[in-house]
Amino acid sequence: MKIGILTSGGDCPGINATIRGVCKTAINHYGMEVYGIHSGFRGLLDNDIEPLTEKSLSGLLNLGGTILGTSREKPFKKRLSAASEDKPALMLKNIHNLGLDCIVCIGGNGTQKTAAKLAQTGVNVVSVPKTIDNDVWGTDVSFGFDSAVTIATDAIDRLHSTASSHQRVMVIEVMGHKAGWIALYSGMAGGGDVILIPELPYDIHNIGNTIIERLKKGKPYSIVVVAEGIQTMDGKKAAEYIAQEIEYETGFETRETVLGYIQRGGSPTPYDRNLATRMGGHATELIATGQFGRMVSLQGAEVGSVSLNEVAGKLKLVNENHDLIVQGKRMGICFG
Repeated sequence: MKIGILTSGGDCPGINATIRGVCKTAINHYGMEVYGIHSGFRGLLDNDIEPLTEKSLSGLLNLGGTILGTSREKPFKKRLSAASEDKPALMLKNIHNLGLDCIVCIGGNGTQKTAAKLAQTGVNVVSVPKTIDNDVWGTDVSFGFDSAVTIATDAIDRLHSTASSHQRVMVIEVMGHKAGWIALYSGMAGGGDVILIPELPYDIHNIGNTIIERLKKGKPYSIVVVAEGIQTMDGKKAAEYIAQEIEYETGFETRETVLGYIQRGGSPTPYDRNLATRMGGHATELIATGQFGRMVSLQGAEVGSVSLNEVAGKLKLVNENHDLIVQGKRMGICFG
């Protein structure tokens, strides 16, 4: 059996570990041929593939980024002109000509949607969820999330000393356009005093009062963790807006820090390396047993799978009843 493997969307710690898990299982245990597809779905349009061997898989476990490259190509996206290139037809033609029996798609929400559409055309597809945002529906955790939380928590830890020394309010912005998982987990782990996420509304007056009350209790500095996707006025960036509003509300010196792409780079944590390895191996098991049109998922402590049709187009968001939010409120943390 010949399988192709691609990575699509944003980069993420643990992609290479997943590639390694898929390929080593396929080659060593099942005797399959594996081909790496470069630049995501664009590689299927350009026939940009290469065989992957044991040698080409060496050193991948702790390597950040993706050796296959990535893109945000969406071949099923409707074109403005009828004369536009028929990308789905070209992609299917190339898959047939290459003799690929299955395509493994590693990516986030957009990739899962494309993978589901590809499966609907009759192509054998297995996907693996990849995102630092942890917002792919159908899996409790996606690899990359733990690495991002670890990086963000370390940054918050470092800001405590500066905030304490200067008696300032420090606002740190982490990734999360629609889902606040990174802000919630790193904010709680890093001892944030205010945590703002897209799923929950906030009142800037309440935030200001929280910071003032901390001062009255002899706590002259505060740490505010915000997800980049929270609502702001006039299109301002999250950290910039919240820092300006806090300074206006309280009169306290306030500074902002934006982590940005630092959260997506570097080596994966041991947890993500192991999760990626398990998910990659399970993807190959699904192929070997003919279970196509499915996404690998972590459910509790077990790695399993769910139908791609159930996943496509859905987001996993933070619920206000999440135990970290409930416990945080009991401890006096402000969530808006």
